[in-house]
Amino acid sequence: MTIPDKKSSVFPHALGNDGHIFFRGRGLPDALLVNLSILLSNPGSRSNDVVSMKILGINASPKGKESQTLRLVNSVLRGAESEGAETEIIDLYSLHIEYCTACGECYATGECPLVDDYPELFDRMIDADAIVLGSPNYIDSITAPLKAVFDRMADAIHCQMLSGKYGCSVCTAGGSGQMEVVKYMNQVLTSLGATAVGGVGVAIGRDLSAIVQAEKDAFSLGQRLAQSVRGEHRYPEQDEIHRQRREYFCRLITLNKTRWAHEYDWWVEKGEIRR
Repeated sequence: MTIPDKKSSVFPHALGNDGHIFFRGRGLPDALLVNLSILLSNPGSRSNDVVSMKILGINASPKGKESQTLRLVNSVLRGAESEGAETEIIDLYSLHIEYCTACGECYATGECPLVDDYPELFDRMIDADAIVLGSPNYIDSITAPLKAVFDRMADAIHCQMLSGKYGCSVCTAGGSGQMEVVKYMNQVLTSLGATAVGGVGVAIGRDLSAIVQAEKDAFSLGQRLAQSVRGEHRYPEQDEIHRQRREYFCRLITLNKTRWAHEYDWWVEKGEIRR
């Protein structure tokens, strides 16, 4: 599991658990990461020895290493690792994320005028094959930094930029409401084009030991997440939702193609809109 080193860079290069560097091949599907060290040392290796997937965990708790939500995110990532995934986790509270000002620049040009850590975080999300979201329940919702990230992703929603990716969500709560927050985070993933494979929520205010079973459930969720990336599970209902959303946004953006030139060009290049 790769953990960003705040002293050097918030976003280090990803390393495998064996210390090998993984290089993403251009033109390959997101789930294909080629370990050149294995290829060079053993050209006859089986394909499942050199093909992996990258799963990104985002923990949106302010409590750092003491975070109960972090325990669940880590459990999901460990489950994914048991299925062969390479994982990375980001502490969202270590980043600087500005609030969206609704200027609309991202629709028009694909660029955001705000200067902060969001672009690199977004690149990490795009680079991943699956994303794990984690947040404690803050008055029946997520924490402010994660909401700030979501609000900055309007262009990504219009362009369905997480299409083909998978995700899941975890939440801890003091008394209740954890599954409502899980549902919301998964809904955001779906809105971005990703397929949500499930979630784990736990209330620990009256029984801190409840986190133990939740960690086991999160581990199983991580296994399912990795299996889904490999195509072992199907989600036809979400596939239909994604199809309908692509059609909707293509119509919406075509109607606004003069103002939203970047998004219009995006869908033209994807072959979904014909000039």
